[in-house]
Amino acid sequence: MLRNIKVRLYDVLVETEDNELIDRIVATFLMILIILNGIAVVLETVDELAVRFKSIFSTLEIFSVSIFTIEYLLRLWIAPLDPRYSKPFTGRLRYALTPIAIIDLLAILPAFLPLLFPFDLRLLRFLRTFRLFRLLKMNRYADSLNTLDDVVRSKKEELLVIVLLIAMLLLFSSTLMYVVETEAQPDKFTSIPAAMWWGVATLTTVGYGDVYPITPLGKLLSGIIAFLGIGIFALPTGILASGFAEQIKNKHSKNSPRVCPHCGGELSQE
Repeated sequence: MLRNIKVRLYDVLVETEDNELIDRIVATFLMILIILNGIAVVLETVDELAVRFKSIFSTLEIFSVSIFTIEYLLRLWIAPLDPRYSKPFTGRLRYALTPIAIIDLLAILPAFLPLLFPFDLRLLRFLRTFRLFRLLKMNRYADSLNTLDDVVRSKKEELLVIVLLIAMLLLFSSTLMYVVETEAQPDKFTSIPAAMWWGVATLTTVGYGDVYPITPLGKLLSGIIAFLGIGIFALPTGILASGFAEQIKNKHSKNSPRVCPHCGGELSQE
């Protein structure tokens, strides 16, 4: 009996590919609850709304923490049904250390810490913002977010190369600008790390305008670096777009029936 309950819970919470009605109901309910929590975190920063709807926010928080805590404990309980975590104790421990399980824990932990340890108001307010981690739980219930995860995993090598290139460009450009501008603006370009703030604003083409070159050579370098930033920051967009196209094509090919190229008849999937 207990085994059957665990298997059924595993089917509802983990193996949702069969798309049963109960799976969709649970997933939709949890997604709505996650979205409501995100809205509540934002609205609670408005003092007038925080006072006016305090009881509603408190009720939503208690209800949400209860649901997410039960979900977390149930996932720990059924974790050994996954072959990767088959051992009762060490398997559950390994599952608890996975990124998605850590996100689940961070989503409920801020609610329990004030009960165990005394915090001042500022730290308590900071801990409450950790409830935004609940938004990351949506990755389980939205196919589009799962697709994004698959794209990042499939293109991780290319993305890592781009990140390294951006870091190198930032370092070199900030170093050059520090050398060129430090004498003209010793209060702005005080060091290479300080110049990196200018580098980030320039490479991303944001251009806040709080730090900028005033020497002719500095302006020339700034223009060149800005053009380089446009090009290098466009690369991740192309890589991700290519990854999305590949993932969508793979999903369509898996779901589409195989057709004989000669007669046009549907082939067996066996």
